[in-house]
Amino acid sequence: MPISGTPSRAELLAHLTATRIAGDVATPRENNLSHYRKLANGDRHYWLGLELGDRWGDEQDVLAVMAERAGVSDDAEHRYGQDTIDPELTVAALERMAGRLRKAADGQQRVLFATGHPGGLLDVHRATAAALRAAGCEIVVIPDGLATDEGYVMQFADVAVLEHGATLWHTHSGEPMKAILTALEREGRPLPDLVVADHGWAGYAGQHGVDSVGYADCNDPALFLAEAEGTLQVTVPLDDHVVSPRHYDPMTVYLLAEAGLA
Repeated sequence: MPISGTPSRAELLAHLTATRIAGDVATPRENNLSHYRKLANGDRHYWLGLELGDRWGDEQDVLAVMAERAGVSDDAEHRYGQDTIDPELTVAALERMAGRLRKAADGQQRVLFATGHPGGLLDVHRATAAALRAAGCEIVVIPDGLATDEGYVMQFADVAVLEHGATLWHTHSGEPMKAILTALEREGRPLPDLVVADHGWAGYAGQHGVDSVGYADCNDPALFLAEAEGTLQVTVPLDDHVVSPRHYDPMTVYLLAEAGLA
């Protein structure tokens, strides 16, 4: 669905639904509920770099937040089949994120970009970084030689990623962001004023006290819980790996236009 120029709000809502970035998404209901349960049971893989303690030990509380902030079905008896992301919530969150990007641009702040979903969101982050650099922001260059148990922490097109076996790696872990922030502190360099990321990259940054905004799928509840608690400033609900990364382009254009960065 090519869209020339900046989409209107209505056009973006239609595009998100047609490409299944929102609306009837590919992530099945049973997968969502399984992840909510595992988070509630203390499986740290699903905490995405956050420290949730025992605050979210009831999976029904997790479901309630996901219904409110991502638009999944709030019916606890709906256990299989189709689930949803409300495109209105996606666009509203993009508009909130745009406000934080505008603040970064106005203050010419230091901004760090990172993704655990390079197959879907790398270019969203790259384009946002380019727009902020053009507005006078410093895009943080990560220290060299960083690694975690999963692989090497690298930076491509201004976006920090995990590299493993000469391949950009999908990861939920907060350890890569921990490696970056720890190295910056060790070198006496200032931490970012803002992190724009997803998965554990966004979660760990927010937990560390850095302003953090991010994207999250409806089977990754931790970032939505963090926004509800105020640890993250914005979490945008979307399917984070649709069939073509080009489907995200109108969303990115809308985000940058709303931030005054287009």
